[in-house]
Amino acid sequence: MTMTRRELVLRELGLVQWRLRGAAPAESVEADASPGAPRSAPGAGRSVSMQTPRIASAGEEERAIAVAGMDWLQIEAAVQGCTACPLHARRKHSVLGVGDAQADWLFVGEGPGAEEDERGEPFVGQAGRLLDNMLASIGLRRGQDVYIANVVKCRPPGNRVPESGEAAQCEPYLLRQIELIQPRLVIALGKTAALNLLRTEASIASLRGRVHDLRGRALLVTYHPAYLLRNLSDKAKAWEDLCMARTLMAQLKAGQSFP
Repeated sequence: MTMTRRELVLRELGLVQWRLRGAAPAESVEADASPGAPRSAPGAGRSVSMQTPRIASAGEEERAIAVAGMDWLQIEAAVQGCTACPLHARRKHSVLGVGDAQADWLFVGEGPGAEEDERGEPFVGQAGRLLDNMLASIGLRRGQDVYIANVVKCRPPGNRVPESGEAAQCEPYLLRQIELIQPRLVIALGKTAALNLLRTEASIASLRGRVHDLRGRALLVTYHPAYLLRNLSDKAKAWEDLCMARTLMAQLKAGQSFP
């Protein structure tokens, strides 16, 4: 059987298992992205396990209010010059995000790694190549109706998990990005993204397969590409999540809403 270009690329990276048996091939995306719009989302469940809210200081509240009024140029400048947490001290580049500023799809990861810190762009290393192929497997492409961001904008030392205070300082930036982009669907890549976006300590296993409500827009949870590189057996589960996301997006574009 003749393989498609996508299948050849996935085979090259050892990811030919992304297609489920009986699943139709994804259509390639070549056209320019169209502007997204805020939508309610259909879904079978919402997050209920919440963290204890962190109490913000008066200065943090003022800063959050200021960030909430920024445009793209202002938020980019603010992130580049941010010194709100200790992560700024070791960074080479802050990493705001990359992609279509009016995308229907928003993917949120944990934080920049070494290569991202060098280049100032999220997901450019091995995990980034895997993410690009995950996008391709459902007919998407980086920069075309897709925006990619992280919970924190500076690299944590040794690529450790961001601390709660660090994530809290970056939260206004991420929330403002969401408001500016107005995505139809947010995909939380991994536990750190899910924890910070949904305020939950629940496991990835319990969060997968359900549509969550993020301030009135749809959110799905799946594994982080870096995790999948270490745990190849979970690739099939991630593919199921991507298929669910593709189906959900079709429903959102058809105007369906939460029950």
